[in-house]
Amino acid sequence: MAETINEVKFSDAAMAEIQRYISHYPEGRHKSALLPILHIAQAEFGGWVSPEVMDKVAEILDIQPIEVYEVATFYTMFNLKPVGKHVLEVCRTGPCCLRGADELINTLKRKLNIEEGETSADGMFTLKPVECLASCGTGPMLQVRELFYENIDSEERVDEFLAMMRQKEHETPVWAQQS
Repeated sequence: MAETINEVKFSDAAMAEIQRYISHYPEGRHKSALLPILHIAQAEFGGWVSPEVMDKVAEILDIQPIEVYEVATFYTMFNLKPVGKHVLEVCRTGPCCLRGADELINTLKRKLNIEEGETSADGMFTLKPVECLASCGTGPMLQVRELFYENIDSEERVDEFLAMMRQKEHETPVWAQQS
């Protein structure tokens, strides 16, 4: 049976994955599963974690909601407001900047008619500059979920990338792909 609180309902598959993570820790230490469970929650609920979702995670782990809020607000990998279908995380550290990250960000802003941290009018894209994604030799690059898109160094490549992303109907969360 799926879990629900304040209209927050995890799918049976997500709950099974959550329980799998919890099972790795002894009684009284289930809080140790918080990070992977927040990732599951974010994937399950449209790419972000609302206060209601964080409350549900706290209930599942039998911890105080503030403990979940502290973690979710500390790490930049968790989105605390609604995001587009595709969150474009553009690396903006030194090596990528030297290879054109600022130009990539500006091109995306212009083509999507958004600023950093905003979502396009069609709800498809959110632009999120981030720190190093560890692909320094292939910048400028960006990440969508766990997939890297490298050497996006021309307007033509940006156009190809955006067209490809618009074709994607559904991205299965990584946790749901694992056996």
